[in-house]
Amino acid sequence: MGMDGTWSPDGKMLAYTNGSDLLLANGDGSESHKLVSVAGMPSGLEWSPEGSKLRLTVQDTRTGAPSLWEVSARGTNLHPLFAGWHDSPDECCGKWAADGRYFVFQSQRQIWALSEKGGLLRQSHRTPIQVTSSPLSLSMPLPSKDGKKLFVVGRTSRGELVRYDSKAGQFVPFLSGMSAEYVAFSRDRHWVAYVTYPEGALWRSKPDGSDPVQLTYPLLYPLMPRWSPDCKQIVFFDSARGKPQRIYMVSPQSGTPQQLLPDDPKPQLDPDWSADGSKIVFSGAWGDADSVIRVLDLGSHQVSTLPGSRGLFSPHWSYDGQFLAATPINSSGLALFDFKAGKWSVLLKGRGIAYPNWSTDGRYVYFFHGPDNPGVSRLRISDREVERVADLKDVPITGFYGFWLGLAPDDSPLVLRDTGSQDIYALDWTAP
Repeated sequence: MGMDGTWSPDGKMLAYTNGSDLLLANGDGSESHKLVSVAGMPSGLEWSPEGSKLRLTVQDTRTGAPSLWEVSARGTNLHPLFAGWHDSPDECCGKWAADGRYFVFQSQRQIWALSEKGGLLRQSHRTPIQVTSSPLSLSMPLPSKDGKKLFVVGRTSRGELVRYDSKAGQFVPFLSGMSAEYVAFSRDRHWVAYVTYPEGALWRSKPDGSDPVQLTYPLLYPLMPRWSPDCKQIVFFDSARGKPQRIYMVSPQSGTPQQLLPDDPKPQLDPDWSADGSKIVFSGAWGDADSVIRVLDLGSHQVSTLPGSRGLFSPHWSYDGQFLAATPINSSGLALFDFKAGKWSVLLKGRGIAYPNWSTDGRYVYFFHGPDNPGVSRLRISDREVERVADLKDVPITGFYGFWLGLAPDDSPLVLRDTGSQDIYALDWTAP
């Protein structure tokens, strides 16, 4: 399997990725071989104009932070392009100018340039130069062939929370259509927690929007909040870029979020409660082959690993505590752990499956599936029958990860419909 393929300037070689590996093959696909492996997920391969080296974006699977790396076409001298430039890397999507003098890329929502070659009387500058300063989030820079323009994508992020109305057969605004995702209702249905988009603050309020309280502030970007069964605590994980993901607990009455496992070095994602509220289950990161599903006992503060869970993530406990649903790290299906039997079974195999959600009665697992013919389906536990619930083909969706799926108290699917704007801009550019 190969992804992110790109031709060498002379068309004789093809570079591509497979997992964490960067590979090279002849132009006809023959003599494929591994060039180098990276510590993360590689993408966005770019050959230098003379074909002597490659640059690529590497996403840290622990922190989600992207960084730019360089390697020679022979597979030697692999190194980060901007080591130590920022405390937390945030660079990606680079492109060389046609003449090779500049390498442009995105960082901190703006466009930057790195000088590659000095003129007759000056040396090249190895510190990046900021090219844009825009209220828009700018990304995906592409220099024109004549070197006089930069084409960029400018985006304003905004969303509208919508619920699928099965009688009307369409998505309609929910909770006043606020721009929020990761919506979670307390078990008694008296409260709702949500994360504002794109600001990334955790709030709780009553379902009618009254009595709102902000629970987190910048430096944390909370995801997947879940109410404890007694409605007295909310657990979530922080996914602020450049930091390892960590699980936190906060009182819905306000207070300071507390890390539950501050000394644990492994990624901690997708926390959920046991039926009696005595334990919290969580996993490693998407795409992390070392991800296992672990259980934190809040009484003893001991952590155990669920047997047979290697390669699984996104665990969700059924409300009655009998089962645990999870997905493989490559989102290729659904798995079920039966606590009474003490073993896993495969519920479903398929591509692009994410965000498993238990129905209130525990009979179904709802899930998102895509990218082809995207939609929401549900799987009945008793006989493994799958039913398509809602079509998302004509519904633009957005969110921190580009999409999200939740359930309303009546099990209606919830998504964040994209109401932001995105345009391509041509910028006149004179290289410094």
